[in-house]
Order: sequence, then C-alpha cells, then structure tokens
Amino acid sequence: MAGQGELSSYSSRGRQKLESLLNKNMRIRMTDGRTLVGLFLCTDRDCNVILGSAQEFLKSSDSFSQGEPRVLGLAMIPGHHVVSIEVESDSLGL
Repeated sequence: MAGQGELSSYSSRGRQKLESLLNKNMRIRMTDGRTLVGLFLCTDRDCNVILGSAQEFLKSSDSFSQGEPRVLGLAMIPGHHVVSIEVESDSLGL
C-alpha cells in the first residue's frame, strides 16, 4: 500500500504532465468512431476533456477519404466516450 507521501508525489507528477499538455493540439478518438482535433484546455476528475477550436472528423469507410471537418469550436468530450488521446507532433515543438 502506497504511503501518503508517495500518493502526493504521484498526484503532483500527474498534474505537472497535464499542465505541460495545456494548449497543445490533441486528437481524441471516440467510441462512436468520430475523431475530434483541437486545443487541450482542461479536464476534470471524471476524465471529461474540453477542447478549444475543435474540429470533428467522421469515421470513414474508405481510409483515403477523410471528408471535410465540421467546425465545433469549444467541445466537451465525456470521459467514458474517449478511446484514445494523442498529442499532435507539431504542437510538441519537435
């Protein structure tokens, strides 16, 4: 069982990691096949995610046709619908 100091340290590292991702472009895949791309603005203890300047890409049966994105603006993605989250490489400053 982890001690109080270990839990505090783990929580602090997690918070620092999330803070380092603020205002980075994120790609979030959802359970219904949609993908949302936008700036990571915040999250909460239920793992809901808020994206700014979000665009929605629909699941395509043809992998070559992405179609036009739908502009959403500010979007809240419920945590239970998130399948995966990726940070776009161009926002990492590589």
